[in-house]
Amino acid sequence: MQIKLLAIGKTDHQQLQMLIDDYQKRLGFYIKFDFEIIPDLKKAKNLSEEQQKQKEGELILSKLNHTDLLILLDENGKHYDSVAFSEYLQKQMNSGLKQLVFAIGGPYGFSKEVYDKANGKIALSKMTFSHQMIRLFMIEQLYIPNPSHLKSVRHKRLFFLFQLNIQIADCFFNRHFKILFI
Repeated sequence: MQIKLLAIGKTDHQQLQMLIDDYQKRLGFYIKFDFEIIPDLKKAKNLSEEQQKQKEGELILSKLNHTDLLILLDENGKHYDSVAFSEYLQKQMNSGLKQLVFAIGGPYGFSKEVYDKANGKIALSKMTFSHQMIRLFMIEQLYIPNPSHLKSVRHKRLFFLFQLNIQIADCFFNRHFKILFI
């Protein structure tokens, strides 16, 4: 089974992109994984929210095969802890599914057509995070459940969160620190 992650727009922060690249590289040793960025819409400022969702939805749907299982990352989706998400992935792998696609929508969410096509929705947290951060969190959650990590999911998760908090704090501190003294 291949897993694809679709996201609208490029990652703006270089440090965040470095973390995404690192986890994407690690993930490649365990599963077939494709992270596809759908370019931001041109002249999006001239579009209404509904028009933007519609156009982004068309782009998302154009990236799907008719046999794909589409799961939307949505604030109203089902909540999983890391172990339950690992079990969900394993169930999908065992089902003979060819490709599992996770989609991160644009700033206004998904169009009705994307919701209609979706086979499910998951939420990564009850908290609100930027779409940029969700990319990293999702790739990390795909990495953690792999068999070599299952015995210590809690340990790995705590270590990752500690490491991530340090790197994010460093990233934003450096950015804001430079702004203060320029």
